[in-house]
Amino acid sequence: MGYLLIKNGVLVDGNGERKADILLENSVISRIGSSIDPASVPGGGKVIDASGLMVLPGLIDAHTHFHLVSRGTVTADDFGPGSEVASYGGVTTVVDFADHNKGMNLVDSARYRLDEMKSMAIDYSLHQGVYGHGYNSEIPSQLEKLKKMGIKTLKIFTTYRETGYLLDDAEKLSDLFRNAKRLGMLVTAHCEYNPMIEEISANWKGTFTPKDHADLRPAEAEAKAIEFYGTCAMKEGCPLYIVHVSSKAGMDAIRKLRKQGAVIYAETTPTYLFLDRSKLEGPDGPLYVMTPALRTKEDNLALQEALMNGEIQVVATDHCTFTREQKLANPDVRRTYPGVPGIEEMVLLLNTLREKNPGRFSLKDIVNLISVNPAKIFGLYPQKGSLQEGTDADITLFDPNQKRVLEDSNVHTHALYTPYRGFEVYGKVCMTVLRGNVILENDVYSGREGQGRFIRQTT
Repeated sequence: MGYLLIKNGVLVDGNGERKADILLENSVISRIGSSIDPASVPGGGKVIDASGLMVLPGLIDAHTHFHLVSRGTVTADDFGPGSEVASYGGVTTVVDFADHNKGMNLVDSARYRLDEMKSMAIDYSLHQGVYGHGYNSEIPSQLEKLKKMGIKTLKIFTTYRETGYLLDDAEKLSDLFRNAKRLGMLVTAHCEYNPMIEEISANWKGTFTPKDHADLRPAEAEAKAIEFYGTCAMKEGCPLYIVHVSSKAGMDAIRKLRKQGAVIYAETTPTYLFLDRSKLEGPDGPLYVMTPALRTKEDNLALQEALMNGEIQVVATDHCTFTREQKLANPDVRRTYPGVPGIEEMVLLLNTLREKNPGRFSLKDIVNLISVNPAKIFGLYPQKGSLQEGTDADITLFDPNQKRVLEDSNVHTHALYTPYRGFEVYGKVCMTVLRGNVILENDVYSGREGQGRFIRQTT
C-alpha cells in the first residue's frame, strides 16, 4: 500500500490509447494526468518510469478452474499457485466456478467455494453451477439469495449426464431462463449437444485414443447445442453467454441466433484460436485433451476472423491444469483428465495475433476482450476493467515488443508444461499491480496468499 506513480507510459483502455501518468494511492487510482510531478508524491512513495510500456487495466480471466477436484485427483494450480501464474500473465482478477455440489443447495455450494478461495492472492468472482441433479422448486429463491451474495452469473452444462451436470429438461430450462431474466442474472453455457454425443458413443466402432476425441465430440454437437439452448433462452427473452466457442460451426450457430434477435455473448479461448486437432496425435496427445475437443486449422482461422471482426466479446482461458503425469496416466480419452494451462500465455498470444494483423487488431481490442468486456458483462465494471479515478488500482505494465519462444521451462504453471511449446510470441508482462500492491515485478512474484478479495457482481 502507499503511493505508486507510473510515469511516461501509454494508457490503453476501452477508450483507446493516450500518453499519461497515473497515480495510485493506497488501493485506488487517485489521479490521471498528462504529467504528474514526482515531487507531489508523499515520502515513501514509489515512482516507476514506464517509458516504452503500455499501462493496461488489470487483466481478467473470466473462465478458470483453480483447485478443481476431479475423478479422485486435483488440478496442479491450487489457489496460491494459480494466483502466481495468473500474475505472470498480468491477470489481477479471475471469475472461477462453484460446483452445484450434490447434497447442497446453490447458496451453500457458493459459500463452500468462497471459503475455499480465501487463500487466493489475486481478486476473484464466481459463476455458480446449476446442475440437473439438483434442480428443484427451490431454485428461484436460491437465485435471489445468490444475487444478494454478489453472484449473478450461472453455469449450465448441456452434456455430462453421467455426472449429473446435464440440464436438458425443457420445463426446467424455461424456469431457469425466466428467473434469470427476472433477477437480471446471466446464464453461461457449456455447449455440446448430449443426444448427439451419446449416439456417437453408442455406435462408435473405433478406438478411444486422444486423436479420436474430436470425432467423439464433434463441432456439429457444439453448434446443435448452441442452437437448442440459444432458442430456449430467446423464448424467455434471456441473454445467453456461450463459453469456449471452439468451431466455425459454433460461430455460425451464434450468427444465426443473433439474426433471429437473440442476445448471445460469445467467449473463446486461445486453445481454439491457435491449436488444432493434430496436437492430439502422438505420445503427447493426452496433454491436449480438453472439452470441447480441438478442431481443425480452418476452425482456428474462422475464430480468429470472428475475433477480429468483433463477433466475439470475451477471450478467457478455461485454465484447468493437470501435470504431465496426470494427463498421461490414462490414454483412453474417456478417462484422460481434460484441461490445459493458459492463463499466463493469454495476453502474449493475443498480442502476437495483433502483430501479425496490423491495422485489423489493436491493443485496445485486446484490452476490451480480456479486461473491459468481461468486467462489464459480469458486473465488475468500473471497479475492475477500467482506468478511472476512484476505481481499484489494478494495473498491468506490458511491453508489446519483446519476443521469445514459449517453452515448458519458461512458464510458471505447476502443471510444468505449456500447450504452446515452440510458439514464438510478442510481449512481456513487466509488472502486475493488485489494488496498489505490486505483486509481480521483473519476473519476481511477491503476492501473498489471502491477499485476494471476493468481488461482488453488481451492475
